Amino acid sequence: METRTRRTILIFVVIIIMGVIIMVERGVCIPGIGCKIVNVPEKSEIGKAPEIIGIKHWINSKPLTVKEFQGKKIVLIDFWTYTCINCIRTLPYLKEWDEKYSKKGLQIIGIHTPEFDFEKKRENVEQALNDFKIKYPVGMDNDYSTWNNYENRYWPAKYLIDKEGYIKYFHFGEGNYEETEKKIQELLEELGENVTDMDLTKETEKEIRFRITPETYAGYQFALPRGQNLGNKEGYKPDQIVNYNLPDDISQDRIYLKGKWKNNPDTLQNQDEEGVIILKFTASSVNIVTDNTAKSVEVEVFINDKSITKEQAGFDVKFKNNKSFISIDKARLYNVINSKYGTYTLKLTTSSKEFKFSAFTFG
Repeated sequence: METRTRRTILIFVVIIIMGVIIMVERGVCIPGIGCKIVNVPEKSEIGKAPEIIGIKHWINSKPLTVKEFQGKKIVLIDFWTYTCINCIRTLPYLKEWDEKYSKKGLQIIGIHTPEFDFEKKRENVEQALNDFKIKYPVGMDNDYSTWNNYENRYWPAKYLIDKEGYIKYFHFGEGNYEETEKKIQELLEELGENVTDMDLTKETEKEIRFRITPETYAGYQFALPRGQNLGNKEGYKPDQIVNYNLPDDISQDRIYLKGKWKNNPDTLQNQDEEGVIILKFTASSVNIVTDNTAKSVEVEVFINDKSITKEQAGFDVKFKNNKSFISIDKARLYNVINSKYGTYTLKLTTSSKEFKFSAFTFG
């Protein structure tokens, strides 16, 4: 009997492993975990689309509901937040679909569900929509009302709703753009539109997925529940100003600080004449999410103890008088490094006590 039980358990484990292997890897952000490449299971049932509820502000539109489009249009609900790197990489496809199909009967509705407090501010979201050139309606779901109504768990997440108000397709994370657009065309044809002669949006070449450093948070309220304490022996001390010293050895995938830094719930804020951040990472690109709105501050960028080169620099890096730096004046994501895949040590320095940051993301 014991042997038979063990055999049954073994078969069950093998089935689970095989199921995991065949799942598609996707780049998603998950509340409580962060942004990474994960295996995301699809939902097993598709039914009537839940309603859009509890929206704090509407941008580019009057208040909208799913019901008002029944019999008139198909609806694409996109859950996103403006500092999520995985969400940002999907925006070119959404914008092109909006341009191609909005007059054919596609209504895209962005549901902006924030991760950080500064993403709840209307002016910050409006600035992001302007920067990304987003013209379709966006509802600010600050209290996660619509997110919970859809039982959603991921950024980005897309739900495609037919003319009768039923969810006919959904996708979590990046990718599957061709498949999504084919479904859009199929539902538009059910609406009576002829889109058979419209070419599919060209998908960028897929990259080989290597191991990269996971999203790394700065504020203790975000970092500690994820097991992401600072690399310094002083660690986090909630709501205190701590004088940090660098150890002799730097471990990978952990934030290290030098100088005085204030430990805020969702940020670390420099309090010294020269604040230093050290992070050894593995990736090809690095972004920093900041919460700076008071005035513009400069943060100098170094790779492996040398000023970053133009070949390694991210889109937001500037060069002047033999210095490489990012100029931060908004609460948003800044691209610091865009180089070849590898393991590097990033160093950021600043003299501004206005500088505070929330997270690093990688690609």
